[in-house]
Parts: sequence; C-alpha cells; structure tokens
Amino acid sequence: MSNNKLYVGISQGDSNGIGYEVIIKALADARVLDFFTPVVYGSSKLFGYYRKTVHNIDNLDVYAINSAREAKPKKINIVNCLPDNVFVEPGQSTPEAARNAIQALECAVEDLKRGDIDVLVTAPINKRAMNAEGFNYSGHTEYLEKQLGINEVLMFMVSERLKIGVVTGHIPLKQVSSSISTERILRKLRLMRDSLKRDFGVDEPKIAVLGLNPHCGDGGLLGDEERDIILPAVQQAQEEGILAYGPYSPDGYFGLGNYSRFDATLAMYHDQGLAPFKALAFSDGVNFTAGLPYVRTSPDHGTAYEMAGRDEADPQSMISSIYTAIDIYRNRQRYDELMENRMPEREHEERPSRPGKPQIE
Repeated sequence: MSNNKLYVGISQGDSNGIGYEVIIKALADARVLDFFTPVVYGSSKLFGYYRKTVHNIDNLDVYAINSAREAKPKKINIVNCLPDNVFVEPGQSTPEAARNAIQALECAVEDLKRGDIDVLVTAPINKRAMNAEGFNYSGHTEYLEKQLGINEVLMFMVSERLKIGVVTGHIPLKQVSSSISTERILRKLRLMRDSLKRDFGVDEPKIAVLGLNPHCGDGGLLGDEERDIILPAVQQAQEEGILAYGPYSPDGYFGLGNYSRFDATLAMYHDQGLAPFKALAFSDGVNFTAGLPYVRTSPDHGTAYEMAGRDEADPQSMISSIYTAIDIYRNRQRYDELMENRMPEREHEERPSRPGKPQIE
C-alpha cells in the first residue's frame, strides 16, 4: 500500500485471550507510529475495554474506521469488523470469541489480498473453538495456504538466535511417520532455502535436517525413516545445490548447541521443532509463514486465557512479530530489485557444486 511507511495489519485473534493486551502494549510507545501505520482488525469497543486493564500507558491515539482504506498515519487504526453488541469474557473459550476471531481474520486477509495493508500479523487463536464454529482449518498457516491459493508453505519459527521449520505441522504424532516423504522434505528444503535468501538476506544458507527416530534410527534398530526417506532427501537437495546436511539426532544437536553452526534447522514434526525453539527463544520468537506471496507473522504463544485481562502478558513476541514482518517485506523488496538487475548475468551462471559435510562435534 505504501512505498515508504508500511501499513501493518493486525488481526485481533481470540477476543477473550491476551491478543488485545499484547497488541496494546506493542503499540503503547507513540514512537512506533513513526515507523509504520498499524491497522487492527477487530472492535474499537474491545480495544477500549482491554485498554482499561493495562496500566502505566499514556493516552493512545486511536482512530475507529470501517475500512483499511480510511487508515491514517500516526494513529492506531481500528477496523470495526465485528458486531456493535460484541461481548467480552476474559479467560473464557466461547463461541462468540471464536466467531470474532474468524471474522477479524477474514477481513484482514481480504484487505491483504487487495493491497490495503502491506503485511499481516495475527494474534493468537483458539483452533478448537474456531473449528466448532465452522473454521475448517487446523491453524492460520493452513487457512492462509488455502485462501491465497498456495500449494506448499513452511511453518518457520524465527528469532535472532534460532530458525526452525517443520515438515509436518498440525497433525497427530501418530501420523507423522506416514506423512513424511523424500519429496516432501525436499520441497520444504527448497522453501526454506529460498526464504532464507529472499526474506532474511542469507547469501548461501546452510540448513541442518533432523532425524525422526531416537539416535537417528540407530542404524535401523529404532526405525528406518532416516535411511530410506530423510537421507535421500538431503542428498537430492545437495545435488540441487542446496547446502543441506544431516540427518542429525535432535538431542545431541540442540544439547551441544550445534544449531548455531547453521542458518536454519528443518525438523520432521511440530513439537520436535517448537519445543527447543520455545525453550531457547520464547520471549522474542516469531511464527512466520514462508512461501506465501504476502508476509504473515504471529507471536509464538497461544491465547493464554489464564492471563487474560490481568495485565500480565509479555508483548515482546508481538513486538518481534511486527518488526520481523516489516523487515521481511523490506528484504523482499531489496532481493527482488537485486535479482531483476542480475537477470542477464544469471543466464551464464554455472550450476553450483555439491557441498561437503561440515564438521559437527
């Protein structure tokens, strides 16, 4: 929408969780309005309610609007896309809060597709409650994949310290083994490499791939997925010039800090990647959806009903989500300009050679 100051869309998430609190705290410093224009999708009534629960914040310059096209710089713009009689019950999972989350998300995504906002940051939702209200997706990632017509995306958890993507996302653990394949791992590696280059400015990303079974299968004793599925994917990725290595046993990999030797890590399933990520980078962690034509980020925490309305929520992950989205948007602009200028010379580039394996203690 803007070539200078970006319009950052923020969907409210579950209105009974900590979404509004972390949004308000993230936007509390008036200086942030010098860097971007926030457009919050939800309700000015709900925003006002939670504003009263947050202490030690000066007056916020809030502007209630009906469309992102009415948004004004230097103001916290609230798109009223919920019913006027909206009701709030902090800390409770309710059908109304789930419907509010769906409606706010739908409005934000439509504006994103129209170009009325530049990036989207999504506050936490209650997936189970939303599914009960007809939201037939297991999370934001799957919803955006469908709505934006993309066949493959990557759930990419990012921070300054650590970046971890997952091959399988929101599925039961018992389905993981049958859901991974050499081709699927390879597709995720391609997405991760492309995202590291375009979204994070890494020239030649080095990616570690984790195994599935304890001790990477222990030579087939504890499973053969490493030998039959994961290793072939790593080898094929190397043939394509992707600097991929592994598979590595997750316990030693994280325990010895070997993740610091790579630009990113590809885990086989949700908790294999998110458990160490949240242990190491919870306060400033960001959930980024790589592979979309638009930039979408989210805090790496949930609705935290137990904290809702108590002025206890830490806004750092929301703050990181906002600025990570802005950084990725700018990085994409620079990368695309660079690639456009390099197009003639790229036609003469040779295929990169297969990389060697780095030394891991």
